[in-house]
Amino acid sequence: MRKNSNWSIVNSWSLKIHKPRSFRFQLLFIVIYFFSVSAVTAQDFKKQYRKAKELFTDGNYSAALDAFKPLGVYDKNNPYPEYASFYYALSAQRLGFTTLAKESFSQIKKIYPQWDKLDEVNYWLAKIYFEQHEYFHAFLLAKEINSTSFAEDLTAMKRVALISLDDAETLKMLFEENPEDEEAARALMRAIGKQLPLTDTILLDSISKKFRWNKEDFISNQTQKPVFKDRYRIALLLPFRTSTLDPGPGKKKGQFVLDLYQGMKQAADSLLGEGILIDLLAYDTDHDIEEVKRLLKEDEMKGADVIVGPLFSDDAKPVQEFSQANKINLVVNPLSFNSDLLGLNPMAFLFQPSHATLGERSAEMLTSKVSNKKCLVFYGESPKDSIMAFSFMRKAISLGLTIVYAEEVRAETSANILTTLATATEFDEWKNPKQFKLKLDSIGSVFVASDDPLIYTKVINSVETRGDSVVVVGQENWLEDNSVDMSKFERVKIALASPNFTSISDEPYIKFRRKYLHTHGILPGSYAQKGYEFIMVLGHALKKYGVYFQENLMNDRIPGVLTFGYQMQATHDNKVVPFISFRGGRLEAINKP
Repeated sequence: MRKNSNWSIVNSWSLKIHKPRSFRFQLLFIVIYFFSVSAVTAQDFKKQYRKAKELFTDGNYSAALDAFKPLGVYDKNNPYPEYASFYYALSAQRLGFTTLAKESFSQIKKIYPQWDKLDEVNYWLAKIYFEQHEYFHAFLLAKEINSTSFAEDLTAMKRVALISLDDAETLKMLFEENPEDEEAARALMRAIGKQLPLTDTILLDSISKKFRWNKEDFISNQTQKPVFKDRYRIALLLPFRTSTLDPGPGKKKGQFVLDLYQGMKQAADSLLGEGILIDLLAYDTDHDIEEVKRLLKEDEMKGADVIVGPLFSDDAKPVQEFSQANKINLVVNPLSFNSDLLGLNPMAFLFQPSHATLGERSAEMLTSKVSNKKCLVFYGESPKDSIMAFSFMRKAISLGLTIVYAEEVRAETSANILTTLATATEFDEWKNPKQFKLKLDSIGSVFVASDDPLIYTKVINSVETRGDSVVVVGQENWLEDNSVDMSKFERVKIALASPNFTSISDEPYIKFRRKYLHTHGILPGSYAQKGYEFIMVLGHALKKYGVYFQENLMNDRIPGVLTFGYQMQATHDNKVVPFISFRGGRLEAINKP
């Protein structure tokens, strides 16, 4: 019976597809067409992937980022989504877009948990976390790597990451979570060995016995001795691009580098009058990494006390390696707020506060200045904006502020700012808004983590429309753009983080400006001013503490000549951040950091 039943089913199926011959040809054509379209589509994906990979191999990471992005989207004909997503993340990492790279690698782990290349993903994620000093998370990721082929690289990565970490308590916790890890143990031994007086001798004995090390090799109660000199040498590796300079009197391509240098030269001359001898050794990198490598081979480079440059992150790697190997202080870019420029080099530091520090100091300032603790946050889609915003929110919440709303703003969503802040619900008899969707005085502040005019102009205009007591917090470079009428900076309560603020009515600035005008025949711009202040502060630090001044600068501030000065913190950036506002038509500091 079962056999007959099956036969009837087969026969009925056969009857259903029995059609005239012309129909069978049509069906065959459709099938062939479908598979040919699929094959063409697959070939397109292969061609796109190959082109993207060539861009990556050639080091054109920006173009590779754009090329890999659409290939990371799932499509049944696309065999490359995992690899495209991986190289997209790696391109972001190479470009210094650390936040984007971290998020992209993490997404790969979530979407493709069975992918056979997850060891590679975990390796690069661990590297990012180590660079951001998130040691515990980095060690967890390292444990997820199963292939022994990564062992040597992971060991080197851990060693480099931990070499500048001297906090014995943090290292104790790290070792407790990783008791079999030699690099965690080695770093802890080194930190204990630096203690004055040596207190953790039992732990030192225990670790040295476990790993069969000689504990005396780790005991060094001698801190780095100060090195004072009659003259200090500062090597300036800057992209002057002399081969392209026009000898005429007009503004030059890359004028900001020339202005920066002129300010530095004036500072060296002023320091000479104070008995501080600074030799500025200027080298033209031509914004070419091969030229940077060639310059580093010059014998005189090893005699530098400080290296400044090469300004751009894509030229910085060989300088970082040279600085660390030869124990020479390094400031990759005295204008930059980007902590990624520090790498893992304990000799490197930022002259400016980092984006994270700007966020933290903004939260501290708001906490002390506003009574209404409710705050909105808007930030752009760049990694630096995200870092600043999340740093602000973490600190703000810890200090008692309430983040009632936070939004990442893109060009296509920027109108949401007006919708959120300035949607009117009631009007007076002249059709002026008198109440809004977000009630008047219902929040105390808006923090804007972006220097994109598309974002901050909409915030300022919206708050002006509201006419309530909301305080807007931003950054000093808003003043360098003409997108906002200067009068609005006073009509709206706006506070700007301004580490480079200089009072133009103070005598030091007047003297600086007068001398610059006398020397060059023009008034100094902001880059000349920043170059001058940087060398003045650096010269005073060298005079007071000698070549290895970092440790002392964590306990002492070097007063600025034009600014509020410099004090290094554990993150090797400037912790001194004044905030400014317009009062009576003039910019004034509203805090004294």
